[in-house]
Order: sequence, then structure tokens, then C-alpha cells
Amino acid sequence: MSIWSRIREALSALATGDPLSAVFQHLTTPPEKTVAFTIAVIALGAKMAKADGRVTRDEISAFRRVFHIASEDEAAAARIYNMARTEVAGFEGYANQVARMFRDRPLVLEDLLEGLAFIAAADGEYHPGEAAYLEMVAGIFGVGEPEFRAIRARHLPGEHDPWAVLGLEPGRPLEEVRARYRTLVRELHPDRMIARGVPEEARRMAEQRLAAITAAYEEIAG
Repeated sequence: MSIWSRIREALSALATGDPLSAVFQHLTTPPEKTVAFTIAVIALGAKMAKADGRVTRDEISAFRRVFHIASEDEAAAARIYNMARTEVAGFEGYANQVARMFRDRPLVLEDLLEGLAFIAAADGEYHPGEAAYLEMVAGIFGVGEPEFRAIRARHLPGEHDPWAVLGLEPGRPLEEVRARYRTLVRELHPDRMIARGVPEEARRMAEQRLAAITAAYEEIAG
């Protein structure tokens, strides 16, 4: 059964009038956590769109680069997005539920935050509302400042810094830079990510991270 089939089942289990956040109460075992991750990215992305008051074609395109949504699944994705966007409750509930769900896998939470930053930067602008939103989500997820700074440096306009992308202080020896780069590449290898139970969507986000890390290394190494 595909992930979107399971998502449709999860949505159909909601009673009339139930908020989207209610679906997380039933997604607690490992297979369903992948469903929860996908719903969370869509929901948190929808909440983030409200931070700057608009959704651009570039942001939608960025979202589709993370998710491969077949035509028959577009209705389910749209339903999740619209339910989250129009729900009165704020984003904190979603973020806290997901943080609890993946508290034993903090790197998955970093991957989710990475995806949100990627989408926020897709239109070439970084609205103050988006900045505040991402900072609050990072706090709820327990993502540390060095990791959050690296995410911002990888994606956000005006914050590019190859040293921050690699998580290093400027001016470190090339040998240290090379060692750090190799470590990051190993961490992002698909087999490594599968072994630690990272959802497929997070692995797609990691592809964007790997490209940014490689570019930063090449920029420093000259």
C-alpha cells in the first residue's frame, strides 16, 4: 500500500468536524510515522504560508521537488493543505506532536525543518514572518543554533556562508574541512538514512542538503 493510500485512509477516519491535528493520535507506530511525517510537512508548510500571507508558484514547485505526488493523490494533498491552512489552531500543536513522535530520531526533525526552509526560500525572498516561524519551529524541535544556522545558510537569501553550511568556524585547516565534508556525506548516504528509519520524503530533502554541502566544500577548497 502506498503512503498516499495510507494518508487517504487516515483522513477518512476523521469524524466530521475533526481538525487535521486529530489524525496524529492514530499514527504512533513506525509505518504510520512516515504518514505522519508527510502530513506534518504539508501542514507546517501550509501554516508557514500564512506567515508572509501568500503562496507563490515557486513555493509550490519547491514542495513538489520534495514530494512526488501522482495525479490521483493530488486531492488528498490539497485537502491536507487546506485543512491546515484554514484551521483555527496555530502551528505549535503540529510541531509539538511531531517533535514528540520523532524525539528518538532528532535528525528527522532537522530534515523536516530543512524542508520548510527550502520551501520558504523558493521565491527568493525571506519574509520576517517566515524567519520568526522557522525559529519557533526550530525551538520546538530542539534543533540547536549551530544546526539551525547551517540550515539557514544552505537555503535562505542573504545568509549564505559556506563555513556555516559545513558547521565549521571560518578559517579551519583544509584537512579539517575535508574530514567534515566526508562525515556529512556519509551521514546523508541513502543506505545510512534508511538504516535509521528516515522517511522517504526526508531522504529527498537530504538530496538538497547534500548539493549545498558539496557546493560549500568546493567553494572553500577552491
